[in-house]
Amino acid sequence: MSVRRVAEEAGMSLGSLRHYFDSQSELLAFSMHLVSERIIQRMESLPPYNDPRKSIEALIEQIVPLDEERLAESQIWLAFTTFALTEPDLKPLSREIHDLLSNLFRSKILGVLIDSGLAKPGLDAELEAKRFHALVDGLLVHGVIASEVVSAKDISRIVAKHLDSLLER
Repeated sequence: MSVRRVAEEAGMSLGSLRHYFDSQSELLAFSMHLVSERIIQRMESLPPYNDPRKSIEALIEQIVPLDEERLAESQIWLAFTTFALTEPDLKPLSREIHDLLSNLFRSKILGVLIDSGLAKPGLDAELEAKRFHALVDGLLVHGVIASEVVSAKDISRIVAKHLDSLLER
């Protein structure tokens, strides 16, 4: 992803785009903020579910590449996180997004399972939140780089299977 390529895709001159973004870092930061806002907006507009599991699945569906829109967002996230590894200006935003997701998995997913009495007794909530976060990050990466092997249906099935592993039988 480069400023030049984005300008070409947007049908703009490089100069016009550079008027708004001086660097690839600025463009990626803007794109990542936009993706984050879209995901949060989708999550906040989800209908209330009586079933905590349904609520959790609906939240996760907003993050993973299940359709073209979420695939494009996932591609931006992957480009951003990769670039942030070597770009000091992007590290704070990368950490902020990571922490936001970690909190989501800890409070909105594991917290809900435990508070609703659905989680297996004695579950290590902190460890399981990290494990779930890592699983979803991995599914996002696989959904971007190997979508012909890991389909949207596969992603949904894997998330459901993982949720099953956390639930009291």
